[in-house]
Amino acid sequence: MAGGGCCPSMDLFRSEPMHLVQLIIPIESAHRTISYLGNVGLIQFKDLNADKSPFQRTYANQIKRCGEMARKLRFFKEQMTKAGLSPSANPTSRPDIDLDDLEIKLGELEAELVEINANSEKLQRTYNELMEYKLVLQKAGEFFYSAQSSATAQQRDLEARQAGEGSIDSPLLEPEMFMDQSKQVKLGFISGLVPKEKSIAFERILFRATRGNLYLKQSVIEEPVLDPASGEKVEKNVFVVFYSGEKARSKILKICEAFGANRYPFSEDMSKQRQTIEEVSGKLEELKTTIDVGLMHKDNLLNSIGYQFEQWNLLVRKEKSVYHTLNMLSIDVTKKCLVAEGWSPVFASNQIQDALHLAAVDSNSQVGTIFQVLLTRESPPTYFRTNKFTSSFQEIVDAYGVAKYQEANPGVYTIITFPFLFAVMFGDWGHGICLLLGTLYFIIREKKLSTQKLGDILEMTFGGRYVLLMMALFSIYTGFIYNEFFSVPFNIFGPSAYECRDPTCSDASVAGLIKVRDAYPFGVDSQWHGSRTELPFLNSLKMKMSILIGVAQMNLGIILSYFNAQFFGNHLNTWFQFLPQLIFLNALFGYLSLLIVWKWVSGSKADLYHIMIYMFLSPTDDLGENQLFVGQKTLQLVLLLLALISVPWMLLPKPFLMKKQYEERHRGQAYTMLHGADSESYDMEPEHGSHGHEEFVFSEVFVHQLIHTIEFVLGAVSNTASYLRLWALSLAHSELSSVFYDKVLVLAWSFNNVIILIVGIIVFVCATVGVLLVMETLSAFLHALRLHWVEFQNKFYEGDGYKFHPYSFASLGDDED
Repeated sequence: MAGGGCCPSMDLFRSEPMHLVQLIIPIESAHRTISYLGNVGLIQFKDLNADKSPFQRTYANQIKRCGEMARKLRFFKEQMTKAGLSPSANPTSRPDIDLDDLEIKLGELEAELVEINANSEKLQRTYNELMEYKLVLQKAGEFFYSAQSSATAQQRDLEARQAGEGSIDSPLLEPEMFMDQSKQVKLGFISGLVPKEKSIAFERILFRATRGNLYLKQSVIEEPVLDPASGEKVEKNVFVVFYSGEKARSKILKICEAFGANRYPFSEDMSKQRQTIEEVSGKLEELKTTIDVGLMHKDNLLNSIGYQFEQWNLLVRKEKSVYHTLNMLSIDVTKKCLVAEGWSPVFASNQIQDALHLAAVDSNSQVGTIFQVLLTRESPPTYFRTNKFTSSFQEIVDAYGVAKYQEANPGVYTIITFPFLFAVMFGDWGHGICLLLGTLYFIIREKKLSTQKLGDILEMTFGGRYVLLMMALFSIYTGFIYNEFFSVPFNIFGPSAYECRDPTCSDASVAGLIKVRDAYPFGVDSQWHGSRTELPFLNSLKMKMSILIGVAQMNLGIILSYFNAQFFGNHLNTWFQFLPQLIFLNALFGYLSLLIVWKWVSGSKADLYHIMIYMFLSPTDDLGENQLFVGQKTLQLVLLLLALISVPWMLLPKPFLMKKQYEERHRGQAYTMLHGADSESYDMEPEHGSHGHEEFVFSEVFVHQLIHTIEFVLGAVSNTASYLRLWALSLAHSELSSVFYDKVLVLAWSFNNVIILIVGIIVFVCATVGVLLVMETLSAFLHALRLHWVEFQNKFYEGDGYKFHPYSFASLGDDED
C-alpha cells in the first residue's frame, strides 16, 4: 500500500487504508452471510452483474415478494395514518420471524382490512344517502306545506269575497270556478340536492332547456353534508323542480346527472312524508350503530398491526436489501458458490472474518466462506471514521468534493479554521452568547430531537449543531477581542488606558483622550468606541488582520500540498509545485504580512500601499520615510527576483520531467513486471494508478501546467484580496449592531415613555434576532464556506474521490424500494 498507512488510527487526517476483498460463499450460507455482513456494515460490494437487467438476476422473485410485502405494509401505514394511529414505539420482541409466515399473515390482514374498508364504505355511502334523503324530506315538505297553506288562504279569501259582493260591477261567476276539469294540466316534480356552487348554473340550464316552462324552488342547507359519491363534505341546496310533460322530465333528469345532483323520491301526502321520515331516521340509527361497531373492529385490527409494524417493516427492508446484495454477486462455475467483491477498510478484516465464520456455523454449512485480498489498479473509495462532533465538519468538506483516496483531509483543520473565520466576521460576545444558548438547546435535547421529524431548515440546523457550537464559542472569543456586547464596550479585563483630556469629560470625542496607564490587557480598549478615531482605527486593524489570517491559511494549504506529495511519493510536485508556490506567495504577501507586523511593533507611519506598489513599479528607488528597517530595499529586490523566478519554475520543468519519466518507464516495462514487489506498489499507488495505462500527450500536460501556473499566480492576488471580506463583514456587523442600539433602544429610552420604551425594546429584539442573529449568521457562514472551498482548499485539495458506502442495515431508510 502506497504511503505505508497500515495503521487504523489515521482517523481524519487521511482516509482509512482500504483493500479490495473477494468472498467465495457457499450458496446454502449466502443469505445468512450477507445478513451478518449487513450487521457489521464495513464492506462495500461491487455489482458483478452490471450487464444483467433486474429481471435476469438470480433472486428477482424474492425481491418481488419483498416488494409486495412492503406494499402491504405501506397500505397498513396509510390506514393507520387515516385512523390517527401510529406504530408502537416499542414493538414487542420477537427475534425469530419466518418470512414465509409473515407473508401469509400480511396477506390475511390485508384481505381482512380491504373487506372491512369495502363494507364500511358501502355502509357509509348508504348512511350519507339516507342523510340527504332526510334533508330532502324535511326541506321539500316545508315547500309543500307552505304552498298548501297559501292555497287554502287564497281559497278562503275568494269564497269570502264571492259571498259578500253583489254589485252590478262584479262578474257573476269567477272563471276558475267554471274551468273545464278535463283541460287542467297535472304538474310533476323532481326533488333532490345540488352542490351550492353549481346551483345558479343549474337553474339557468333548466330554464333554457325547458324554455321557462318550469318552477324551481331551492333551499340552502346550513351545514355541509357528506356527499355519498366522494365522501367529502360539500355545501348543497335542496331543490324541487315542477314541470309539465314527459319531454321536460327527461331533459331535467339529464341535467341533474350532468350537475351531479342526487335525486330522491318524495310524496305529496303529508302523512306519507311523516311516515317516510320516521323510517329513514330508524334506518340511520341502525346504520350508525353498525358503522361504529365496524370502526371499532378496524381500530382494534390496526392497533394489533401497529404493535408489530416496525418489526415487520424492518424485517422486510432487511430481507429486500439482502436479496438486492445477493443479486450483485456472481455464481461460480460449479453452481455451488457465490463470488463477491467489495471494498473494506484494512482494520475491519478481523471483524468481517468473524462474521463470515459465525454465519457458516449458524447455517450449518460444511464449508466456510473464503476471504482473500485482491490486488487492483482501481482507486479505492474514501472512508473517514467520524463521530457526531466531527461528522458535520466533514460534511462541509464533502459538500465541495469527496477527498481522493488518502489525500490530506481539510476536515481536520476546518474544525478550527471554519468557526474562527466565521467569528472574525461575527465578533460580538453578546450575539455569540445568544447563538450559544440556541445551540445548547439542540445539544441538550439531541436524543429526543434526533427521533422527531423536523422541517428542512430545523433539520439542517440540528445536523450542524456542533458547528454552531464552535461558531458561538469563537464568536464570544473574538467579541471579547473587539470588546463588543451588542455594540456596547465593557472594561471586563481592567480599566481603560485612556482618560479625557478635558477634566470635565464633557466631550471626549472632540477634546480627545490621553494615555494615563498601561495598555488595556486584552482586546480593544473601550475608549476607542465612540471616539473620533474609532472607525479609522478599527478599519486599519481589521483590514490588516484579515490579510494576516488569509496569508497564514493559504500557507497552510501550500504546506499540506507538500505532505500530499511526500505521502504519494510524487517528488515532482514537491520540487516544482510546492517550493515555487511557497516562494511566490511569501515573496509578495508574506512580505506584506511582515511589514504589517513590523509597523505595529515599531509604531512607524510608513505607507504600506506605497511600499508594495513601488516595489513593482520602481524597485530601485529609495524608500525614504517609508523605510521600516535597514536593508529593506535589498530584501525587496531579492523577493521580487524570487517571485519572478518561481513562475517559470512552476511552468517549465515538470512537463519535461514527466515526459522523461514516462519514456523511461515504458522503455523498461517488460522487465519491470518481473519484480513482484515493485509491481504491487505500483498497482496500489493511487497517484499513478490513473496514468498507468493512459497515453502520455505532452501538449496536454504542458497546457494543463500552464493553466495551473496562471491560476496560482493570479489566484495569489485575488485570494488574498478575497480575505478582505473578513474585514468588510466584521465592520458591517459592528455598524449594524451599533445602529440598532443607538437609533432604536437608546432613542426609545430617551423619550421617558413606557409605551415607546416597550415598542423600542420589541423592535430592537426583532431586529437583533432577524438581522444580526439569522441573516448575518447565514451571511458569515457562507463567506467562511467560500474562503475554505476556494481560497484554502484549491492549494492542495483535489476532491475527486468517491465516498465509501458500506452495506449496512443501520443505513436502511423507510423509503427503501
